[in-house]
Amino acid sequence: MQKLNQTTQELVSQYQNWYQSLQPKEGQININVDEVVSRVASFYEKMRGVIDWREEHLLRKTAIERILKRRLFLKKNGENIATPLIFELIRGGHFPNDTIPEAKIAEVQKLIDKYIFIIENAPVPTREKIKTQLYDWLLGVAACEVEEILAPPLREQTLMEYMLESLKGRVKVNLPEEEKNTQLYIAVQRALFKLDSPIISYHLLKKWYPEWSNLAQEKLTELSKNIDLVWGKVEKELKHPFSEKFYKLAEQYDTAYLILGDIIAQNSKESLENLQDPSILETKIKQAYKERLNKVKAKMGRAALYCTISIFITKMMVALAIEIPFDKYVTQQFSPFVLGLSVIIPPFLMFLLVLSIRPPSKRNEELIMMEIMKIVYQRERKDVYEVRLASPRGFILNSIIILIYLLSFVASFGLIVWGLQYLNFGLVSIVIFLIFISLISFAGVKIRQRAKELVIEKEEEGFLRTFFDLFSLPIIQVGRWLSNQWARYNAVAVLFNSLLDMPFQVFIEFLEQWRLFLKEKKEKIY
Repeated sequence: MQKLNQTTQELVSQYQNWYQSLQPKEGQININVDEVVSRVASFYEKMRGVIDWREEHLLRKTAIERILKRRLFLKKNGENIATPLIFELIRGGHFPNDTIPEAKIAEVQKLIDKYIFIIENAPVPTREKIKTQLYDWLLGVAACEVEEILAPPLREQTLMEYMLESLKGRVKVNLPEEEKNTQLYIAVQRALFKLDSPIISYHLLKKWYPEWSNLAQEKLTELSKNIDLVWGKVEKELKHPFSEKFYKLAEQYDTAYLILGDIIAQNSKESLENLQDPSILETKIKQAYKERLNKVKAKMGRAALYCTISIFITKMMVALAIEIPFDKYVTQQFSPFVLGLSVIIPPFLMFLLVLSIRPPSKRNEELIMMEIMKIVYQRERKDVYEVRLASPRGFILNSIIILIYLLSFVASFGLIVWGLQYLNFGLVSIVIFLIFISLISFAGVKIRQRAKELVIEKEEEGFLRTFFDLFSLPIIQVGRWLSNQWARYNAVAVLFNSLLDMPFQVFIEFLEQWRLFLKEKKEKIY
């Protein structure tokens, strides 16, 4: 039997508390929605999820933010919107029916009132764009707090704190201790559960302001007047020069913590005994690793499918709205063959990217096993990980590298343009094709990265990989920039939000009231 270190014993205890929190509470009245109406609304949300694609773990938070913006647009003061917000989330399948206590409505309304107060009392920025960005940031953070109230992520927070404590004493970097810990805190969240900027922003606010969830009126007023400075501080930490280095470190070792969390969650009551016996722990690691690997494969397949469908539908809309009319009536060079190629090639590229993903090697499983043993058992000597920026390059060397990158950029896009011109693509069709090929390339790379979330061994890069990166990185970088714009200006998503979302919710609420009316009439018959 091996002796567990103190942090691992505390982790097991916290997981046992988490398991207890999942048990139903006696005398608790939960929110119930009509099952038939819920099926209709849930189907609609799934269709939205395909068209306006987001990563699975961000879908609920994104839905909360979208609903908040729509309902605040209709009712600026945010009065009494918590009830319809929660009901809409349950109907849409984002939370199980009969699981959220009615008492949560008051909590959610209180936090909405808090953010409305901050928005109304925040200093007015000189530029309208900055005002919009601050408003979006605050509502993004508000959505994270709503989600936390309705579904407290106790298990995830416990594991993140455990990984943070495990790495704190092992990371060596030329930064003040507080700054190092903040960057490590951000990196752990990004690596372990792939949390996005709004969620991390919310966690930073809670870290800096422990009373954030229940601010006194005086403190709330003061914070509202300085919210632009707080926002700037958060953004500065998220864009820290060392952030990518810390993320790379956390990403390399996060798999061991994920697997350990899965093992404890499977049976928190017996986990202490299982962890103390290395032979049992080894068997548990193999089982948990296999299960998580299967989940990653399934998630990767869904991501590839939904992303491709989303871009394919938008590509068809662009073709119908721009390409076909332009080629028919302006250039008079419309070709069904060219149109077919422009629609088929991007999804086919995504298929090839997913097909080229290789499963982790056997050695990867062994490395994960060794890393888990290191972090759970008491050891006199601990590994040290050094984080440092690359050595600064001289002006001449830096200029040469930038020139080579620009040449590779021109060569990459120039070669594609030449090929499209050879196939008789028109100018507008070429521009649209380049946009979509860049988006698909970036999405494919993101999916490949997700497929490697269980890989702990270092990947060897040969000459061919370096040569390929030289010409593919410019396309991927353009796709990254475009994807940020895509999230804001996705034509199909905008159509859903402006033309379908609001009328559909009105219909859903009417349908629920109608079914309630019918039930009441039936009860009177008996």
